[in-house]
Amino acid sequence: MSLAAEETALLPEADAYEQRAFGFWLYLMSDAIIFALLFATYLVMMGNTAGGPAGSDLFSLPHTLGETLLLLTSSLTFGLASLAMDAGRRPQLLAWLAVTFVLGLGFVAMEIREFHGMIIQGAGPDRSGFLSAFFTLVGTHGLHVSAGLVFILVMIMQVIVKGLSQPVSSRLLRLGLFWHFLDIVWIGIFSAVYLPGIL
Repeated sequence: MSLAAEETALLPEADAYEQRAFGFWLYLMSDAIIFALLFATYLVMMGNTAGGPAGSDLFSLPHTLGETLLLLTSSLTFGLASLAMDAGRRPQLLAWLAVTFVLGLGFVAMEIREFHGMIIQGAGPDRSGFLSAFFTLVGTHGLHVSAGLVFILVMIMQVIVKGLSQPVSSRLLRLGLFWHFLDIVWIGIFSAVYLPGIL
């Protein structure tokens, strides 16, 4: 056991949960800084197409709206899962987590399809500074959503095996923070990356 883990184990239970929540907030803040840097890089590079395709040539409004609808709806279903957790309704919690997983998986599938289509057209990340910044920003978000999907599967298993114990509920709260954070980042991507390219 590491020194930090040993120190956490010696804390009163309520303090230990508060410390974990604080640590998770620190992680989210560091993630926010990473995305802020990626957004800044994209905004600087968005005009550097090197004679290649620009956003107006590549982005599809219906496709992007479909991705946005899937992710925002998954945030709603996660909220319903949180309400079911608060009410102690395990079957409903598992059902809403499963729906959230399916919606998130649909989002990732649409993103992979978009990336594949762009690369087939010769608009891969090595084509220009604009495309390098685009793939880095949107791909990093997609990797986070994929990690969130794994997190959801782990929590579904923990709810099934361990029930709604305090440690499990605490982890679900942190997962909710992470999932809603990804929605906020996506709204930024939709507004700063896709809309200026489409309109």
